[in-house]
Amino acid sequence: MLFFDLGIAGFIAFLITATLAFAYHEFAHAIIADRLGDYTPRSYGRITLNPFVHLDLFGMLMLILAGFGWATTPVNPNNLRGNPRTSYAIVALAGPVANLIMAIIFAIPIRLGLAAPSPGFGIGSFELPSFFQFCLIGVQINLLLFAFNLMPIPPLDGFTILMGILPPEMAYRLTPLRQYGTIILLVVIFLLPHIGLDVLGWFVRPVFNVVLPVLVG
Repeated sequence: MLFFDLGIAGFIAFLITATLAFAYHEFAHAIIADRLGDYTPRSYGRITLNPFVHLDLFGMLMLILAGFGWATTPVNPNNLRGNPRTSYAIVALAGPVANLIMAIIFAIPIRLGLAAPSPGFGIGSFELPSFFQFCLIGVQINLLLFAFNLMPIPPLDGFTILMGILPPEMAYRLTPLRQYGTIILLVVIFLLPHIGLDVLGWFVRPVFNVVLPVLVG
């Protein structure tokens, strides 16, 4: 990933902003599900701004060690009001939208000139990120999660959103793919690039090329 070549200061900034990005992505799922009538997230204590409640320990460890992690929110689509597929798609969309909002928030100090490019600073032999590094990496990680989660493959949010907008018969035919979601995702990320199919890049690169310059100038 692009965050691990920034030294100690960059990695600290990545760790903090990734924690917030993952946590509030899941919080967005939880709060929208709760508003739509599914109180499963509430029963698990997920209606809170405490970021650590929303994290998956193993998923975060994998993020640190392998650059690929996850977090989850317990949602029962059968409890949602209205059309279950549509309501579940709205819950799914809330996560990426939260990441886009966070990217904008992190970008504001850069756009206003409050976070000027500068290296990290040291306390003894320990290097801390500058405010600019913190904000820029916050923008990057949230844009990455925004684009990544909109990929229409299980178990990502994009697949649930796709199921909510497809005709019922087509959605029904594609639903069994959910049980193979983890395998499909691993193939897309780790195997297909080796045969020249950078599916992840197809979604992430346009977002970084178009949205990142708009946000940070």
